[in-house]
Order: sequence, then structure tokens, then C-alpha cells
Amino acid sequence: MSDQAQTQGDESRSAAGGRNPWIIAVVVSIATFMLVLDTSIANVALRNIAGSLAAGMDESTWIITTYLVANSVIIPVSGWLASVIGRKRYYMICVATFTLASLLCGLATNLPMLIVFRILQGLGGGGMAPSEQSILADTFPPAKRSQAFALYGIAVIVAPTVGPTIGGWLTDNFSWHWIFFINVPFGIMSLALVQWLVVEPDVLERERKERLEGGLKIDWVGFILVATALGCLEIFLDEGQRNDWFQSSFITTFAVISAVAFLVLIPWEFRNRDPIVDMRLIFSRQFGTAFTVMMAVGAVLFSTTQILPQLQQETFDYTATLSGLSMMPGGIAMLMLMPISGFASGMVQPKYLIMIGMAAVAVGLWHLTTLSGDAGFSYFVYARIFITIGLPFLFIPISTAAYVGLPPQKTNQASALINVARNIGGSIGVSLSNTVIAQNAQIHQSNLVAHTAQSSPAYQNALQQATQHFAAQGASMIEAKQQAIGWLAQMIGRQASLLAYIDVFRYSAIITALLVPIALLLRSPKSEKN
Repeated sequence: MSDQAQTQGDESRSAAGGRNPWIIAVVVSIATFMLVLDTSIANVALRNIAGSLAAGMDESTWIITTYLVANSVIIPVSGWLASVIGRKRYYMICVATFTLASLLCGLATNLPMLIVFRILQGLGGGGMAPSEQSILADTFPPAKRSQAFALYGIAVIVAPTVGPTIGGWLTDNFSWHWIFFINVPFGIMSLALVQWLVVEPDVLERERKERLEGGLKIDWVGFILVATALGCLEIFLDEGQRNDWFQSSFITTFAVISAVAFLVLIPWEFRNRDPIVDMRLIFSRQFGTAFTVMMAVGAVLFSTTQILPQLQQETFDYTATLSGLSMMPGGIAMLMLMPISGFASGMVQPKYLIMIGMAAVAVGLWHLTTLSGDAGFSYFVYARIFITIGLPFLFIPISTAAYVGLPPQKTNQASALINVARNIGGSIGVSLSNTVIAQNAQIHQSNLVAHTAQSSPAYQNALQQATQHFAAQGASMIEAKQQAIGWLAQMIGRQASLLAYIDVFRYSAIITALLVPIALLLRSPKSEKN
């Protein structure tokens, strides 16, 4: 196909309708920011929600789990749904559903009600990101996609960073209800702008009608299999650590069901002429590589976004607001680097930018292995910046490279699957990180206790100093000694937890560094044959 014909083909699928395509990029980024913000904003308010609704912490975690499960179920099939319902129509349904569900979540008066509304919110949110990326991929020609994804990437990467800050501030100063109410004005604004500015291309509407005229063949088996596989996988990953993994029949059951569903899903979708999820894309060299690297990016982005505030609040006694503020400069750094990454993507092959980005992230993670018990606020600020400076050079090139060589009719499916990769990677990263922290903290505590026997001169010296400290505050010698023993035990537990977090950062840095060469499998958009 000639360059001119390709350009005409891209324009015929554009959602801009003759307007400046950058307006469309800004419009879809509004809903993106709202959606991605919600994936992290609720985490910091779990304790408040549990207390307000008279629920235990273990029960309240289902607020997060059910949202992620609903999200995982709908994302893979969103490409098929967009092609059947109409991309713009489907996108507006998703935004409206997410907005209404957010309002209902804020009005919920008990935990079961909140969980039901979170499921509805996850179903609405799951279809938004794939539709947005498909709109951008079709609206911008290949040469300009990297700049478009740079603008879109600001919302995708910065939102999880400011989420804990906004969530902590709203929870501390108002109530947890406002972490959901904040979505409502953004959703209404997004709906109005999409209706006004975004166009459903005639070629897509024609393809949809032709598809329906030929008889709508719904791959019900594929839908059930993908929903079962990803839904059970999400529950396995999110609840595994809290239920002691395979020691729990509940977790084991979901793991087995997920594995069996995946084993059946792959050959079924390969044989189906009109699959609800195009598994052939994942097994292709170009898209499969982009899929794998995006999983790694999701694991790093979501795991560090969750465990850093968790570390600060558990070990360093930070408030939710303060831990969120320590993450914000990293978001600002990404905000500044996104345009640079978008510009560089038009000049440098994506695979080289991805290698640079992953190497930078690995170095940033390794820097966190120098963490000590007396680390201050500035340490966490700079540590987060060191990690995030590599992320813009990952997200944009991956998003650009994923569409290289794909025919236009595959963009809906590709957008859905690349979002599946990010979400699955994030869930795996968070799950593995929390498992390592829980298990290694016990190992380190045992080792520390073994080296601090009461007969140890170092232990006796520390005990004596602590006893004198508490005695100077007015406690009797007996009370002071008891307080000193308790304080030392607390310090041992704190140090064990700190060492476990350092283990996570070390393992993450090594794995990220080992994945750097995989980017060499990617082809450049410049080498794409039209």
C-alpha cells in the first residue's frame, strides 16, 4: 500500500472529523485521568472505609479486588464490543457507567452495596482505556502516534502518582465518600466533550453494519473462558497473600480454574474465525514483545506506587497525605519528560528508547536498596524521581511499537490487549511484592532475634540506654525496663520489615535489568511496509 493510500485510510478512520486531532487527544485524556486515578485513590482510604461501614480490613479489601476483577473481565472483550456497538457509542456508555457508579459508591451505606457499585464501576472503566487508545491510533498517522501517546501517557502514568496524595487529602480533610464523588464532574465533562467533538468515522460505522448484516456471531464460549480465566486470576493474585496462597482451598480453587480456562481459551480462540479476543496478536513477534514489556512496566508502575506509601505509613509513620506528597515530585518529573519522550520517539527507534527506559528504572530501583531506618522525606522524593524518569521512555515507545504492522481493523483488539498486559502486570507485581515482604519480614525477624540474645553485650547496652531514657521520662525502673524491652522488640520488627522491602527493590531491579534485551525483538515504525 502506498503512503498516500495509507494516509487516506488513516484519515477515513479518524475520530477528529476534520478538527485538530490534538483536541481529540485532550478530550480522551480527561476520562483516562479519572479512570487511572481511581485505581490508586481508594487504596489509602481502606481503613477509613472499613471503620465507617463497620467492616474488617480483610473484608474491605474486596472493594479493590472486585473492581480489578470486573476491570479484567471487560477489558479483553472491549475491542469486540466497540466494533459491534460502535466505538464512540461504546466509549460513552463506559464513561456514563463509570460516572454513575462513582456517584453510587460515594452514596453507599454498607459494604455489600459498595462492592456491588465497585463492580459496576470496574465494568464501565474497563472499556474506556482500550477505546481511547484505539481512537488515538486511528486519528493520528504512525509518524505522529508517539506524540499523541505522550499526551495520553501523562494521564496514564501521572494519575497513579497523584492518586494517593489526593485520596489521602480528601480522606483526612473530608471523608472517604469524596474519593468517589470527585469522579462525577470529570465524567460529566468528558461525556459532553466526547458528544460534541468526537466523531464516529463513516468507515467504522459501515464496517459495523456489514458485520451485523452478516449475522452477529457471539463467541459466548470465548467470552466465558476469558472472563473466567482473568477474573479467577485476579482473585488469586489479589487475595492470595491474605489467605496464605496454596494453603487455602479457596485460593487453590481459583488458581486451578484460571489455569484450566487459559489452557482451553488459547486453542479455542485460535480456531474461531471471529474470536472475541484475538490471541494471534499475543503470539506474533511484534505485538507479543510489546505485550510482554508492557506487563513489566505495569508491574513496576503499580507495585512501586502501592508499596512505597505502604512502607512509609507502616515503617516510618507517615500519614496518607504525607506519603502521597512524597510521590508527587516523581509525577512532576514524568510530566516534564513525556513531551521529550514523545519527540524522541519520532527520531529514535522504540526498541532503543525502551532499553534506555528499563535500564533507568532498574538503576532507580537499585538505588532504593540503600534505604535505611533514618531515611528522611527527601530520600523518598528523590528515590521516586529516579524510578519515574525511565517510565516515559517505556510507555510511549511500547504504545507506538504495539501498532506497527497491524491492519486498521485490528486496533480495537490491540488496544484492549495492551491494557490487559498493563493490568495483569500490575496485579502480578503488587501480589509478588506483598508476598516477598510478608515472607522475608519473618525470615529477617528470626535472624535479628537470633543475633540479639539477652546475653549479648550489644543487646544489654541498648536495653540499658533505653531503660534510662524511659526512666528519665518519669517511669519507675521496673516500668522503664518493660518499656525498653517492648521498644527494642518494636525496633527489631521495624528493621525486619525494612529489610524485606529492600529485598523487593533488589529483586525488582534485577528482573527489570534482565528484561532490557527483550526490546531488541521489536521492529521500528520506520521499517513498517505500507
